Amino acid sequence: MKIIILAIGKEKDFSGYEIVREYTERVSHYSACEWKYIPGSSAQEDNKKLIDVIEKEGAGTYVVALDEIGKEYTSQAFADVIQARMNESVRTLIFIIGGAYGLNDEVRSRARLTLALSKLTFPHQLVRLVLIEQLYRAFTIIRGEKYHH
Repeated sequence: MKIIILAIGKEKDFSGYEIVREYTERVSHYSACEWKYIPGSSAQEDNKKLIDVIEKEGAGTYVVALDEIGKEYTSQAFADVIQARMNESVRTLIFIIGGAYGLNDEVRSRARLTLALSKLTFPHQLVRLVLIEQLYRAFTIIRGEKYHH
């Protein structure tokens, strides 16, 4: 399974960039993982570009939209979600992180799961870090490794 994380904004537009890169490398030991950054413009244009990337990936894709109105999971339950996608032989797992204006209904409708990292609202740069760390944590839980206590 390949993981693609779509994020509105520039790749290096925050001080946590190096930590995100480090966790991406860690995740890559378990699954191919890549970031696709879409430079922010208008909310309408951003959402159109997100849909274009989703459509290019085609069949076998499972889309997860990150949104504060989504379902919250514990780290163990999130690992179960990842494991279930692996068991279903999902080819590509796409996570979408919106920009300052969030995701519109059309993008949300493409998602098979809407995930909330918290009921709190975070800057999209911080969401990048939390998501990639939780993906790493999920893989270590699945493999029974010591990272998660």
